[in-house]
Amino acid sequence: MRLRFLGSLSEAGACPSLYETDRGTIVVQGMAVTDPDARADLRHVLEGETAVEVPRELLTEIARRLLP
Repeated sequence: MRLRFLGSLSEAGACPSLYETDRGTIVVQGMAVTDPDARADLRHVLEGETAVEVPRELLTEIARRLLP
């Protein structure tokens, strides 16, 4: 799988960041959600999966750039 950087709201271009894959999926780079109460709200987390917090503004900015 190959990744193409889509963007970040960080001034340094660090996380959270979004990437598009050559498989038509999106990869999220960010800090894992570790708060026990928040993790308890997650559903159906499989082994090897985690949750990453992303600002709403990052998602809307990338969607604005990618969608016609």
